[in-house]
Amino acid sequence: MSNLIVHGGTPLAGRIVPSANKNAVLPILCATLLTREPVHLARLPEITDVKKILEIFRQLGSEVRVDFAAGTLDLHHRATRFDPQRDHLPEEMRSSIMLVPGLLARFGVARIENDVQGCTLGVREIDPHVELMQRFGAAVERRSDALVMRAEGGLAASHHWLDYASVTTTENFVLCAALATGGGGTSTLMNAASEPHVQEFCAFMAMLGACIEGVGTSRLAVHGVTRLGGGSFSFTEDFHEAVTFMALGAITGGSVAVKNSAPEQFPLIDRTFAKFGVQVVHEAGWSRAQAEGVLRVREPFTRNILQKVEAAPWPYLPVDLLPIFVALGVRAEGSMMYWNKVYEGAMGWTSELGKFGAHAFMADPHRVITFGGKPLAPAEVESPYIIRVAIALLMVACSIPGRSLIRNAAPVRRAHPHFAENIRRLGAQIEWVEGD
Repeated sequence: MSNLIVHGGTPLAGRIVPSANKNAVLPILCATLLTREPVHLARLPEITDVKKILEIFRQLGSEVRVDFAAGTLDLHHRATRFDPQRDHLPEEMRSSIMLVPGLLARFGVARIENDVQGCTLGVREIDPHVELMQRFGAAVERRSDALVMRAEGGLAASHHWLDYASVTTTENFVLCAALATGGGGTSTLMNAASEPHVQEFCAFMAMLGACIEGVGTSRLAVHGVTRLGGGSFSFTEDFHEAVTFMALGAITGGSVAVKNSAPEQFPLIDRTFAKFGVQVVHEAGWSRAQAEGVLRVREPFTRNILQKVEAAPWPYLPVDLLPIFVALGVRAEGSMMYWNKVYEGAMGWTSELGKFGAHAFMADPHRVITFGGKPLAPAEVESPYIIRVAIALLMVACSIPGRSLIRNAAPVRRAHPHFAENIRRLGAQIEWVEGD
């Protein structure tokens, strides 16, 4: 088990360049299976999920040349092979489900392990993905330990309407549709996800030669092509990490500037910061969040209601960022309600905040209320297997003078390379330790 020791109470300040977005990097890596041409990727983050996918590629016979120090990766899948009896996709990494369209396109067969999963956010069913593959003409066989999908004749174009704007299902739709030339050749998806990382993924697919219309909207149309090419692509900064670093500056009474090439994605995020008395400034390609004095929840104009932060699929505030703002609410004077409209298992960790002396009340599986401004003290807390919950607990610890311990903080490494080293450069006293 990897734990984080934090000696808090130091205002964090400085400049930092965020790494690439895990939620863009992983589907793009999976998409490279669709082409037999070489692909070069720049600004690749050194995170555990990336290493797992690259290891899968090596096991399948692909050519992999990676330099994490330089952030570069060269992939060539010309000699790749797949045997569903022998080759298994990792169960602990949900993004492995996006390898399925590439395997179907190349080999006519793919396999999903029964227990494929990611962060412990609640029930995350694979049914939408299975249904999607069936819509494109894949046959599904249930075995005792896996689902095997077959499409020996290739995938045919399809029209689909999601019951929920799922990021991963939207990306799987594009992966299936890109080479689906049968059935009219044009596939459409309604209620498509439109998050920034989905848009970045679509930009990569377009670089390979995919023909996609409606990127950034809730309706996508993909015109299938007979083959995809190769090329070079550079990842952009992760807006999740940008928000995290800015919030770390604000919660510790400091000010952290982060490189941000897409401030147009931040208006709602900026307004959410403002609810805690934090001002965000975007200038010359950099973004900075700073509080004037103590953090304080802004009173709503409507009397007798709680100020609230609602998180749902884009263009709502992203649910992945909700724990970051819960941490701010613990420190801010006043009360705030948080509403996670997606996952029913993502809020139970707030009981750990009580170990710091914080007051957080779980109203139901989707809603939590913080009563901030309470005296806090260092503590030992346990993080669930959720990336930004581990970071939220670390944020609170950084804001409290004294030594705290965040147990089971390993999920941080799934999304943020060199996280401890980065915030040490901002003045944090933090170190990884191994424990039981």
